[in-house]
Amino acid sequence: MAAIESVLHETRIFPPSVEFVQQANISGNESYRALCAEAENDYLGFWSKLAKQHIMWHKPFTKILNDSDAPFFKWFEDGELNISYNCLDRHLRNQPDKVAIRFEADDGKVTHCTYRELYHQVCQFANGLKALNIKKGDRVIIYMPMRIEAVVAMQACARIGAIHSVVFGGFSAKSLHERIVDAGAIAVITADEQTRGGKQHPLKLTVDEAISMGNTESVQSVIVYKHTGTSVPWQNGRDVWWHELIQDRALDCDPEWVNAEHPLFTLYTSGSTGKPKGVQHSSAGYLLGTIVSMQWIFDYKPSDIFWCTADVGWITGHSYVAYGPLAVGATQVIFEGIPTYPDAGRFWRIIQNHQVTIFYTAPTAIRSLIKLGVDLPKQYDLSSLRLLGSVGEPINPEAWMWYYTVVGQSRCPIVDTWWQTETGCHMIAPTPGAMPLKPGSCTFPLPGISVAIVDEAGHDVEQGKGGFLVIKRPFPSQIRTLWGDPARFKKTYFPHDIGDGRYYLAGDSAHRDKDGYFWIMGRIDDVLNVSGHRLGTMEIESALVANPLVAEAAVVGKPHEIKGEAVVAFVVLKEKSPQGEQAQEIAHILRDWVAKEIGPIAKPEEIRFGDNLPKTRSGKIMRRLLRSLAKGEEITQDTSTLENPAILDQLKQSIN
Repeated sequence: MAAIESVLHETRIFPPSVEFVQQANISGNESYRALCAEAENDYLGFWSKLAKQHIMWHKPFTKILNDSDAPFFKWFEDGELNISYNCLDRHLRNQPDKVAIRFEADDGKVTHCTYRELYHQVCQFANGLKALNIKKGDRVIIYMPMRIEAVVAMQACARIGAIHSVVFGGFSAKSLHERIVDAGAIAVITADEQTRGGKQHPLKLTVDEAISMGNTESVQSVIVYKHTGTSVPWQNGRDVWWHELIQDRALDCDPEWVNAEHPLFTLYTSGSTGKPKGVQHSSAGYLLGTIVSMQWIFDYKPSDIFWCTADVGWITGHSYVAYGPLAVGATQVIFEGIPTYPDAGRFWRIIQNHQVTIFYTAPTAIRSLIKLGVDLPKQYDLSSLRLLGSVGEPINPEAWMWYYTVVGQSRCPIVDTWWQTETGCHMIAPTPGAMPLKPGSCTFPLPGISVAIVDEAGHDVEQGKGGFLVIKRPFPSQIRTLWGDPARFKKTYFPHDIGDGRYYLAGDSAHRDKDGYFWIMGRIDDVLNVSGHRLGTMEIESALVANPLVAEAAVVGKPHEIKGEAVVAFVVLKEKSPQGEQAQEIAHILRDWVAKEIGPIAKPEEIRFGDNLPKTRSGKIMRRLLRSLAKGEEITQDTSTLENPAILDQLKQSIN
């Protein structure tokens, strides 16, 4: 681990303004340190106090943490609550007419939905789900456009105790099928189509294709929201229109009170093996994490207009669209479209028109917006902004500086947030009124989060050295298990050789600088981060090899100025390696194939053909050499164990 060193030396520091510090929820570094000290001195009391302060309990808890079966930790396990009640009902008395969601459609049409209206929509739909005999513990797949209805579907499942699993609308039928089967879903909620960038994309057709792939006998109902009105195939007795399901349903629905540890949702994330992992989150602990991070990291105030640009198909859209903002009673913007339609000023126009105060997006989007027009934000009134956020991957200092100076006009702190699907909410991020910022650093852990950097044996590394990022103590919002696979959960996240199986292994490498700031250095496994999306190389390789033309494939990532990482595939065909136009034609076929098998985000940026792959004599593919080839680096590593050294020159030349 001593060989992992940071090559980034960033010395610029940006303290928060006096005005920001004075109004901040955590005001000044002393306040931050006091919270950290409180957690250190009485860890269980710290989390118990927060849980009682921020969650409305139906049955109060008496047990705080049960760690007797580590790493299957349980928090507040004898308490009972309902997540939808905490997000909606709690606001009906004090602010029923406050706008909960400002929805802007792809075509620019704006719809406002108050907390009372959202409550009624959720209750009507929840009553519809109950009429279909969907009940507590049943799994429901949600495959929806980025609209208010997606949030309604999630909240309605939570209201009746059903476990939802949202699948990103850009995923293919095969990816959807895998998730339906693994979850044993009883229902799928979808739409006829989704609209993005002025184009329609089929959803119901994709659902039908996924179900037709077999082993989907568990699916009893497919609920279809009529969005574009296009004609779709229909299976009587199984398919039902959303608007018909809610017709004449009551506007109220008593919440199903569930145990604090009841699974709120599973969310599938790519792993380094072919099968996606169903990350399972609890109810109370997860909700608490989203609430305190809204307060501490986003410095939420009741007057804020909050906009997280993430789709609900990802964890960011769960925590900071569907749950966190609603739990604190915020007004938020939800946007259906893309930042480039109908022109490159769309994001900036939305901020201007909706008077957004907190803007949370991904470095990929930021880099794309820079490329589309470095001075474009100056054409819009962005004076409403007071806080900027970054999520999905480390933000490079150059993009950070543009974000800070051009978008935030050098007055808005940037919260560069490190967290994961598995952690449920922010783990390392600036408390913006408490600490100076360094471009590219996620700064310090949240109070109560025990983050460390260790070597392979679980020993802390010295400051400045790189190592494995771990969280040493259990925390309420963390993953509870992998759906149906507790053994894989333990092996992946709590390996016995690091911290005796009690440390949460994040899968990222990191280091701390002389001031103690954390810097994320990248993944330690073979999961790619493309446009903020984690993609398992094994999944892409499996998709390529499934094509009848392909004998073997290996996938690695290379740096990309927009996407963060781009997919590079090294492919061995069953026939002779193609050249020239034929190579381009086959590369095009394989890119489209991957898009269909997994989704467009997984399409390789480059495909290189070779007669074989660089392997050791034992047959192991030497991926480190492929990564060097993908980056265009000279091979300086030891190749003496290679069975076929000449293949490196062939793969170096072959780019399509």
